[in-house]
Amino acid sequence: MADQNKQVARKGAQKYFTQSGYDEKSAREARKKERTMGVAKIAKLRALRLAKEAMDKEEGDKLAAERTAAIISAPCKASSRSKPAKLVRMRY
Repeated sequence: MADQNKQVARKGAQKYFTQSGYDEKSAREARKKERTMGVAKIAKLRALRLAKEAMDKEEGDKLAAERTAAIISAPCKASSRSKPAKLVRMRY
């Protein structure tokens, strides 16, 4: 009877530890999968950000070139020096 109780207890313990081993393994696999998905998500977002920055830089360079061309092509006005405004003396 004692042997039988020990065997039953041993089977129960083995079953418990085997099950917990499977749980740990599946949890490890789930964490690894989540980590890989996170890395892929970060890489995708980084690529999108870099592409957007490149487009913004191109637009900025294009606008700067247009402004420079507009300034260069605009005729220069001969600026005449104007007299400074007269000082108004105030009496208090």
